[in-house]
Amino acid sequence: MKKIYPVRSLCGNEDGEYVLGHHDLDTHACYLIYGELGPGETGRKACPGHGHEEILLAVSGDIEVRSGDDKLLLGEGEAVHLVEDETFYLDNPGGSRAVYVMAGGHSGKDHH
Repeated sequence: MKKIYPVRSLCGNEDGEYVLGHHDLDTHACYLIYGELGPGETGRKACPGHGHEEILLAVSGDIEVRSGDDKLLLGEGEAVHLVEDETFYLDNPGGSRAVYVMAGGHSGKDHH
């Protein structure tokens, strides 16, 4: 039987995120991140890392994704693809909680 993972309740840590990954799933092939940004919260770091890719989905609220001088505003149900070593910052420009999910894994590219 498969196991249910209560990621929303596990998200109650000070980071505002829960990573469902190798420590729960016993695999390095994929992971899922559930996160919540408080009203007006800024600067949540997102960096897939070498050899990884992530898809960031705004579940509720608006989420601004920043990297350098570039900015994207994701509305509910919109997603963006994040790749490898570039660092991104997530901001909540709204007055209510914003929820996001990132799903990622190894890119499958040859990295030596």
